[in-house]
Amino acid sequence: MSHAARPEETTRALLLSEFDERFRRYRLSVPEAERALVDSLKRYGQMAPVVVCVSDGEFLLIDGFKRLAAARSIKGFDTLRARSIECDERSAKAALYNLNRVGRGVQEIEEAWIVQALIREDGLSQVEVAELLSHHKSWVCRRLALLERLCPAARDDLSLGLLSPTQARQLVRLPAGNQVDALSVARRESLNGDELRGVIDLLIASGTSEKKAFVLEKPRLALEQAAGLVARSWDPRLSPGGNRIHKQLGYLLEQLSRLENWLSHRGRSELAACDAAILRPSFENVIRQSTQVTALTTDFLRACFPDWEAQTKTDTKTPSKEESA
Repeated sequence: MSHAARPEETTRALLLSEFDERFRRYRLSVPEAERALVDSLKRYGQMAPVVVCVSDGEFLLIDGFKRLAAARSIKGFDTLRARSIECDERSAKAALYNLNRVGRGVQEIEEAWIVQALIREDGLSQVEVAELLSHHKSWVCRRLALLERLCPAARDDLSLGLLSPTQARQLVRLPAGNQVDALSVARRESLNGDELRGVIDLLIASGTSEKKAFVLEKPRLALEQAAGLVARSWDPRLSPGGNRIHKQLGYLLEQLSRLENWLSHRGRSELAACDAAILRPSFENVIRQSTQVTALTTDFLRACFPDWEAQTKTDTKTPSKEESA
């Protein structure tokens, strides 16, 4: 028994100039994917139809933005097959979200753009948007906050992919006026999500402008001090001379830890071919000076603590099987 085709399954050929791309602003640009689709269209032609919403005689594209961009870059590619659905603009936004949840999926910033449009442009409540997109109201609230509680500079970085949604969620914990400084630090120091969270924790807990300035100037050192990994800048038990060398030792150990981590995990893989020869003298100086510092430090400890070496050997002695049991 034959069945009549449903209206939403019918397709038509549309000129590339007929597509209305007003919803393009809700999707991130992915140049690599568009370039791959150019090759696919040239080799195999259009494999699947794009999807449009027909509203007031306009063909609003809701799925197929990369295919359209790829087709426009190919000489002689004038039309695309399109499947049309009849709906209003708010339903079209919901369809855009649902149709793009498969494959690459919808990124968090794209979800936020759609949620904001439905609330601010279409006048829906958060509860109505949650029902339309099949999510809980708290999901809608988080997406809306991701945009509306961010300072303009952070919103721009988020839309360009320079700021991750994880980092953006940390920034909104600060008042908009204080986010600019935190964002500047994140850019300057290339902070990851965990580091930025820690920095914002410290900024929120800072009771004075001096403490905030220190966190913003030296965020990683502030994080290490907060975790007890680096000695504080002043120890009341030490003399002024003792405090000076105490501070120098803290900075030295911090830099050695960073270099050790770099050599262990990144090292040559991070360098260009021309870098090694240029950096060679500096690395040789590291070997020479570290050897001298090791010898001088050993002499210092021997002079100050005659039984230091014996204690060190005892502390580092490998435990026996009985001790390990």
